[in-house]
Amino acid sequence: MSDPDFPASIAIPATTIDEVIHQLTAIVDWSKENDSRMGYFAALYRKVTIQVKKGITEGHFDDGPRMERLDVIFANRYIHACYQYQTGQTPTQSWVRAFDATERWWPIVLQHLLMGMNAHINLDLGIAAAETVPPDQLKNLKGDFNKINGVLADLVGGVQDELAEIWPVLGILNRYLGSVQESIINFSMKKARDAAWAFAEELSPLSGPSRGEAIAEKDAMFARFSDAILHPGFTLSAVLRIIRLGERGTVRERIAILE
Repeated sequence: MSDPDFPASIAIPATTIDEVIHQLTAIVDWSKENDSRMGYFAALYRKVTIQVKKGITEGHFDDGPRMERLDVIFANRYIHACYQYQTGQTPTQSWVRAFDATERWWPIVLQHLLMGMNAHINLDLGIAAAETVPPDQLKNLKGDFNKINGVLADLVGGVQDELAEIWPVLGILNRYLGSVQESIINFSMKKARDAAWAFAEELSPLSGPSRGEAIAEKDAMFARFSDAILHPGFTLSAVLRIIRLGERGTVRERIAILE
């Protein structure tokens, strides 16, 4: 996939959280203009980043500057992956699978969000944590690292309402069955966070080729896991197709809802 009109400004890595938000906005705007499903995850991620910035400003984290450094390193991996994919380069395989899925009609919005979470939290978050502090300081990062999950969880209620707006039947199901997608997303985030921290601990003492090999191995594993997100068995896949047929709005309108 290559698009010469993809915003060139995001080719330069962000250095502050405000620059991250600006670059995510550029991706969201491009996605709406081009009816790209890439905008689903980008819109959600921008909201997460804005909440992290708010948390830093309000002193929610133990070390605000360190948290901003983690956020910027983390976000740059996603932003750079977007730029690589849209300019004919090859990002990590986990992101290739997620971006390839945005070209397909059948995945539902929740699947696109989970594909993004798989690539970004399962793989990128552990790498970012390992790059934020030296190995002997990694354990001091864990408290703030865990607080990120709280920020994400706080947004789940909003995502629940937004997904129900896209697929109205989901709102009815939630009233009778509980918050189905909230449980799915919270479970996925907790599992992803725990896996990301374990990966950070694995990567932290490594350098050079050893670190690269560990990342490539983990990337291959999560790329394979993305297949389970897209193809979760015959019965659930059939249910997802019914959901997809009931999703309403254009791609642009769904992105606006997720914003």
